[in-house]
Amino acid sequence: MLRVAVVGSGPSGCYTAQHLVQLAPGARVDVLDRLPCPYGLVRYGVAPDHERIKSLQGSLRTVLEHERVRFLGAVPVGPGGVAAARLRELYHAVVYCVGAATDRHLGVPGEELPGSWSATEFVSWYSAHPDAAGTGFLRGVRSAVVVGVGNVAVDVTRMLARGEGELRPTDMPHTALTALAASEVAEIHMVGRRGPSQARFTTKELRELGTLPDTAVHVDAAEAALDPAFADPSGLPPPRRRNVEVLRGWTAPPRADARRLIRLRFFLRPVELLAVDGRVGAVRFERTAPDGEGGVTGTGRFEDVEGQLVLRSVGYRGVPLEGLPFDAATGTVPHLAGRVLRGGAVAPGEYVAGWIKRGPTGVIGTNRSCAKETVTSLLQDAPSLTARPLPDDPLPALRAEGVHPVLWQGWESVERAESRLGASLGRGVVKLPDWESLLTAAREGDGVDPRP
Repeated sequence: MLRVAVVGSGPSGCYTAQHLVQLAPGARVDVLDRLPCPYGLVRYGVAPDHERIKSLQGSLRTVLEHERVRFLGAVPVGPGGVAAARLRELYHAVVYCVGAATDRHLGVPGEELPGSWSATEFVSWYSAHPDAAGTGFLRGVRSAVVVGVGNVAVDVTRMLARGEGELRPTDMPHTALTALAASEVAEIHMVGRRGPSQARFTTKELRELGTLPDTAVHVDAAEAALDPAFADPSGLPPPRRRNVEVLRGWTAPPRADARRLIRLRFFLRPVELLAVDGRVGAVRFERTAPDGEGGVTGTGRFEDVEGQLVLRSVGYRGVPLEGLPFDAATGTVPHLAGRVLRGGAVAPGEYVAGWIKRGPTGVIGTNRSCAKETVTSLLQDAPSLTARPLPDDPLPALRAEGVHPVLWQGWESVERAESRLGASLGRGVVKLPDWESLLTAAREGDGVDPRP
């Protein structure tokens, strides 16, 4: 019987487990996650007001409740947890689906000033990630600057502009809801270094900005026109053409009665974050111009944009996992069709899927075909992998080494606790925001193994 450990319970991990039990009758899969909660970025990365996308948790849940799949939460792999080599001793194969765990930096002076954050940190806060930073994001903020023009940038811009009435029905933690409701942010600048035809957001998400109550959206027509495709987008691929058409509709003067104003800026490259009273107070940008080859070049002209909150949203990167090879240039684990490569040779029984395999590209559904490729490779290797004898069940061995997993019934107990919390606040489900409350709720459901 094939026994596989899947490290990571986000979409790529769940799709890997799903393909394994569908294509390998009798295979048993343990899905391990560092967090006590499943679903990865679907729980902790999708904006709380995007209920349709968050509903994907239902299909991932079906995978994790399969009779041959077992969820083991709160199980770190690497330093302070289970070593990669130990997992190989306990399972015939290990598939790493650990995503891209960090964000890219701007690499400019002042980036470490108080008030300068990654968009990832802001998303983690309003999504109740237990590792999230404190709650001081919005204190004293009148103007915010979001560096980047992708979907994450759109998400954080939208959250900054949402009102309490729109956010209250979501599962956002109560501290974040209270802070956003009291926010005095009046202006949000979303800034890209290239032109509107090269922005990375999808049209559906972009259009949402124009539907926000009490919020105006403005695009400077002269600035956007530096992009030749802005005047005539007919030659662009359909997704980019639709984006430009939406942006063209926002060039009229903004409504004067709007409570908040979102300014979409283009052809500006951040070169420095400027301090005011010991924290970030503005961002200095250099005006750029198209270079004729799809990139931009600096012009030597500069503009300062006020912002007491700066969120960078310029991409993600994978991080090394102790015991696995890592390509620092790509932020991925070297592989051949999902098989981990060590020194150019296939490492028996070690596999990758998702962003740690291909980089932070694609949408959630992209992980399905990515996982299937990896599982196909694994099952081709299965006859040789299963020739190695294993313990009947890896869980006793993990327990003996001090690992205390949150089992599925523990996760269900967390769900009940979040429903109770929401009811007590006059809301729907409200997420528990920290490790202590999550693990306490899990133990109430007998989902955490008793500690000695």
